[in-house]
Amino acid sequence: MALVGTDKDMSFYIGREASKLWKRFCAEVTTEINLLADNWKYLLGGLIFQYIHGLAARGVHYFHRPGPILQDVGFYLLPELGQDRAYISETVFTTIFLSFIMWTFHPFIFKTKKIYTVLIWCRVLAFLVGCQFLRIITFYSTQLPGPNYHCREGSKLATLPPPDNILQALLIVPRGMLYGCGDLIFSSHMIFSLVFVRTYQKYGTRRFIKQCAWLAVIAQSFLIIASRKHYTVDVVVAWYTVNLVVFFIDKTLPGYEVFLAELPDRTSALLLPVTKDSKSKEENHKLLNGNSGDPAEWRPRTQINGKIVEDGKTVHETVINGV
Repeated sequence: MALVGTDKDMSFYIGREASKLWKRFCAEVTTEINLLADNWKYLLGGLIFQYIHGLAARGVHYFHRPGPILQDVGFYLLPELGQDRAYISETVFTTIFLSFIMWTFHPFIFKTKKIYTVLIWCRVLAFLVGCQFLRIITFYSTQLPGPNYHCREGSKLATLPPPDNILQALLIVPRGMLYGCGDLIFSSHMIFSLVFVRTYQKYGTRRFIKQCAWLAVIAQSFLIIASRKHYTVDVVVAWYTVNLVVFFIDKTLPGYEVFLAELPDRTSALLLPVTKDSKSKEENHKLLNGNSGDPAEWRPRTQINGKIVEDGKTVHETVINGV
């Protein structure tokens, strides 16, 4: 009898938690859809520029001419991994990439909602566009002989024949992205990794994960050079250029208050960009916190000077209404 009662209690608990999870998910979807309705132009523009960046990287491959590998300090100091172990750097990059994407969508599942997914991606895409714009200008200014194995003399992939038609020129295939040549200064992998890690550094909540993320980026820097995918200068330039671009866009550019200003405090119902129609305070509070209308489930989300408090530690100076 006791076992039967335990099973019933467990079933009741699972059903209740599943109901809460579904309500939270629906409330979060409602909030993010309303944010998306206000900011879709920025997201679409950022995604379109990703295609432009890929098209530019493929275009410079037509101008690439293989030649002797340039003298490089990193090549002297770091042993060459070889083609068989070149996947190691891609594995590290993929881990950083996928982990960040999952983190930006975690508010749909977990209670500890600290960010808005749409606004985070608006910021990230703005940073990426700024860095990639400079990257396009740089690698079209000077074409260096690629150090990667498929870009060296004797490789059939080192050069691309002229496109037969406009469609072939505008089409980007995954193989071309993996085996591109000529788009060296500065490293695209480092752009994505540094932007992602800097974003989590500011809005993430786990100090240990932040430390691991920075260690992963540092390790990726050495692995890229050891894999001979880039010269050392490509990685070094990426380190200071990406950080300067992120700082410049985040702090000084005017006119981007919609998504470049500090993310609004989720505890303030006045900052909710939901609809033009008036809603009750209880409805706004429910949408902001992603829970049901039960006051017992309302959870405060503290935001300190536009940054997220790490690991639940308290700080005396708080921000009112996201200012």
